[in-house]
Amino acid sequence: MAEKVRIAHLAGPTATIQNTPPLVTSNKARRKHGLPLLTGVDSTPLPYDALRGQRLAVPAKVYVEQFSAHPLEADSAALYAPPDGYIGADGTFGAERRSPGDKPVYEIEMLPEDGLYPLPYMARQANGAAWEEECTTAGAPDEEARQGFYPDGSRSFEEIDRLMVDDAGIASSISALADVDFYRGVPPGGYRSGLAEAGRPDVGEGDIPAERRGEDFFPYKPYHLTAPPPRPTLAKATNDMQALVSDDAYDGAIWTQGSPDVEDSAYWFNLLIDTDKPICGVAAQRPQGQISNDGPANIVDCVRYIASRIWADAEGRDRCGAVVIQEQQVFAAREVAKVDARPGGYVATGGHGGIIGQVHYTGRFMLTYLPVYRHTFGSEVNLSRLPTSAMAVRADADGRIERFDIAVKDGDGNLLADAIPVVSIEKNGCYAGLEIGDDPALERDLAASVEHKLSLGRLAGFVVEGLVPYGLNTSAARHAVLLRATACGIPVVRVGRGHTQGFADYSDYQISGANLTATKARLLLMACLLRFGALPPAADPDNPTGAELAAIRDALSQYQAVFDTH
Repeated sequence: MAEKVRIAHLAGPTATIQNTPPLVTSNKARRKHGLPLLTGVDSTPLPYDALRGQRLAVPAKVYVEQFSAHPLEADSAALYAPPDGYIGADGTFGAERRSPGDKPVYEIEMLPEDGLYPLPYMARQANGAAWEEECTTAGAPDEEARQGFYPDGSRSFEEIDRLMVDDAGIASSISALADVDFYRGVPPGGYRSGLAEAGRPDVGEGDIPAERRGEDFFPYKPYHLTAPPPRPTLAKATNDMQALVSDDAYDGAIWTQGSPDVEDSAYWFNLLIDTDKPICGVAAQRPQGQISNDGPANIVDCVRYIASRIWADAEGRDRCGAVVIQEQQVFAAREVAKVDARPGGYVATGGHGGIIGQVHYTGRFMLTYLPVYRHTFGSEVNLSRLPTSAMAVRADADGRIERFDIAVKDGDGNLLADAIPVVSIEKNGCYAGLEIGDDPALERDLAASVEHKLSLGRLAGFVVEGLVPYGLNTSAARHAVLLRATACGIPVVRVGRGHTQGFADYSDYQISGANLTATKARLLLMACLLRFGALPPAADPDNPTGAELAAIRDALSQYQAVFDTH
């Protein structure tokens, strides 16, 4: 490479990859302040403190015993240069050995500007008690809880660069390849007390006002204070990502999110973001700093992927679309799914590929196939192709279905939060009918969901996860309720259960979701609703005319064409 690549990192919600285990007061601090010590099962004090990355306040000089970095260093002592000096029994340092018992040492000057150093955690609570978890006490309210999630990606990237080594024994794995700027899309951590900080790419000249959990940042710990991101936050993530990849300063982007959800956002970006640059989604199954944490390697692989340009076609455009990179595998965003909470717990769904590349143990990338489905700059539902408004449906005071115009984008082309469609997944299994005879009048829960959507005044739809692979509803009564929803203007997609290897059937009045999972079909239906709007409703949804049914079929054909190619 002639020069470093420039990468934008956008922080997403509930990101384990930007989380840490609780900062627990060390035994060194507990002894100093006379607090109960951390002990093992035999009630004896733990022999080692957890070392957490921290910054020095002033320079410090330390002496490190020679040959202590590896038990076999001394075995090759003849290959080593002499030490910097010796520490005598009285603890003083000298350049020459004064007695046989003197220890050979290296003299190290540690400076604040060096960055993080792994050190015992010495902090205590305001009342003098030791920190045992993230909260002052178990189940404490928000105001008595600390945060384990970072407010952006800068700290996790710094820890990787500073504290971790590659297979060649060298640090700076990220900064050797790339310059990274950090942005807060829908971040997992926030500044509850605000922050006065100017000049950052995501802040500019000004302060960050006080932020609220569940409104401005979205963690999943402490578990009793979990705050997953709601539907409107998807618009902000979309607009932020589009702005970053449209900036000529960047060669690509990295998105971090919670491991169960990164697959959804990556596919959404694959559909909505109009760019010819690579977008990498990445997650971790274990927090930063935990035993065998997988996130650092995944992040470095994302940087390597962007720097490698293996994603580029002959014209320099991204030919792979948005990807998720996990455990040395490159997944196409359309097919990736998490199946277990462990490193390696991702699979390719659909039975026809999905892993488009591998990361060699040396860090070299190999592409094994290219996606044929449309993506990013070629997507029919990307931001550039979305209209400024679309037709939605709602029920008036008398229950009649009417169409109305709903804004999709603002004057600057940004996606509006209120435009994000409401799409539910209706999952079906065997023995689904409530009674013999399959009477639709008994399916009040599903009928209520239809009526609820008609009351919202928003774009809305359903995904039916039915029989494998056909996607057929196993209850004739529930199928009848959803056919009525279609006649009301609400599109319905059907897919097979799980991650079927077959393809759902076509239907005159329901969209085939091909071999998509229900969650991916939901995202694609949301994108199609933004592009095409609601279906034309029948004047009487219980008795649509032939002409009304023909109009519905014609509208659905636009949806189906996208589902067949995205």
